[in-house]
Amino acid sequence: MRMATNNAKKRILIFSTAYHPFVGGAEVSIKEITDRLAGLPAQAGDFEFDLITAKLQKDLLSVEKIGKITVYRLGIGKTLWDKVFLPFQGVFKVWKLQKTRNYFCFWTVMVSFAGGAGYICNILRKLTGKKKIPMVLTLQEGDSESHLNYRRAGLIDLSWRMALWQTDILTGLSNFLLQRAYKKGYKGKSVLVPNGVDLSVFTKEVGQEVKEKIKSQLNKKEGDIFLVTTGRLVHKNANDDVISALVNLPKNVHFIIIGKGDLGPKLQKQANDLGLSDRVKSLGLIPNADLPKYFSVCDIFIRPSRSEGFGISFIEAMAAGLPVIATPVGGIVDFIDDKETGIFCSPDNPRSIADAVTLLLNESNLREHIREKAKARVVERYSWSYIAHQMKEIFDKLLTD
Repeated sequence: MRMATNNAKKRILIFSTAYHPFVGGAEVSIKEITDRLAGLPAQAGDFEFDLITAKLQKDLLSVEKIGKITVYRLGIGKTLWDKVFLPFQGVFKVWKLQKTRNYFCFWTVMVSFAGGAGYICNILRKLTGKKKIPMVLTLQEGDSESHLNYRRAGLIDLSWRMALWQTDILTGLSNFLLQRAYKKGYKGKSVLVPNGVDLSVFTKEVGQEVKEKIKSQLNKKEGDIFLVTTGRLVHKNANDDVISALVNLPKNVHFIIIGKGDLGPKLQKQANDLGLSDRVKSLGLIPNADLPKYFSVCDIFIRPSRSEGFGISFIEAMAAGLPVIATPVGGIVDFIDDKETGIFCSPDNPRSIADAVTLLLNESNLREHIREKAKARVVERYSWSYIAHQMKEIFDKLLTD
């Protein structure tokens, strides 16, 4: 049995192909969890974290302290090159760091290029007679089954199976992701650990002066209804279906898109072609801390996802008091119950989206019931402090096994 003394440093090496300033759900979760675990008093925690990632951009530092993590960026600042060679460069970096840092655990977030370095390192350790370093894998992927099974000539599927084969403890954002792992051959221990929300940000009341300023910025008039979405502008998030649904909704219903992605120009063209350009507003990226200001002047959060590993954007909107329209796919069903904590519509069905919006607008009692129940569920289950505690239990178990 291994047991760290109260004064011993509990060092964990994290693998993530991208990290700040590139921010998605995975990057947010890493920072939120590590800030809390490394901030514990010595007698309770005293965790230290390092992270290996791809450089991806030339002007970024090769070594940098971000929050409670020392970040090591590998590569030359070119996206494709850095990702492809990250597993191999990473092995040498891991080997060197381990000599002085003595990590008790590797933690890889998503099945990705970065995690390959940890898995390869453990294979080499075994070949050289060294003890394997326990691996925790966190699944965050929201890709469709066809993407995982068939894209890149099946290499994505193969990488999943190889990663799961060498994983000691699996965590997943949703039951959907954990079930997916078992279907791909995983046989070990798994723990449901969702992403969370910063309640101090998303439940904070927004002042009337700020609301009026945002309304003016968005040109929201008396009687206007604003649907809002946040996230990457990609096929799986189905913003195109929301735009199509506007055709079947009153002219006072508008769609606010917060985020960026490759489909941005295509979505704007779709709105123009349908004569909806004045009802679709794309705001680009907005800092997470500012999202509640925009939510406060909107009426319904909507994302009719085609696939979803979890969906942190839904949780943030629920915490802010917005009623949510979603599809019953992937991990969404873990936190949304139809007509209790949200409204379900059908995937790839603009008519169903329009019906769901109409229902919420016409049924004020249902709308308020959903707002109340959804916010209570987020506060109970999805605070970052609660989720950090779950990860602490996992890491502590590895220390004592």
